[in-house]
Amino acid sequence: MSTTAIVIVVVVVVVLLAAGLAARPYLKRRQLQAKFGPEYDHLVRDKGDRRTAEQELEERQRRHEKFELRPLTEESREGYLRDWAWAQEQFVDSPRGAVRRADELVGQIMRDRGYPVEGTEQQIADLSVEHSKVLGNYRIAHDISSRGDDDPPSTEDLRNAMRHYRTLVEDLLDHATTERSK
Repeated sequence: MSTTAIVIVVVVVVVLLAAGLAARPYLKRRQLQAKFGPEYDHLVRDKGDRRTAEQELEERQRRHEKFELRPLTEESREGYLRDWAWAQEQFVDSPRGAVRRADELVGQIMRDRGYPVEGTEQQIADLSVEHSKVLGNYRIAHDISSRGDDDPPSTEDLRNAMRHYRTLVEDLLDHATTERSK
């Protein structure tokens, strides 16, 4: 092989390696965007820095991998569906109580599945790995349910909170069913 051919091969290999290294952050970003959906954009806005947000999302994935998540039994799932129906029925007489019950129910389902329950922000971070598409619902619902007496939510706000909690509860229960059938 001539010297010119060797130089061309070396240059091509170096260019390909450089292109691969340059594409790596882009591919990682696309993977995180696909996995986390709207949560990716939310975290980038919240952190004000794409790199910091991506590092946090990767940390969430590593933390999530350590969980020993378990599927719900059919009996347990049916019990949660009854609890949810009861919370909805209670809305007529006690909207705030029904919303509080919905928030508690989310924590109970998470605990039963094997998620650590360490406060709302950590719950959101933990849920983001598998339930990112409905996470905005949880944020909105929890913000409404945690309003104090100085800024009490209206009945319409509470109704919206129940709708948002329903989306999350259904996703949690559907995901537990899907996981069980695998």
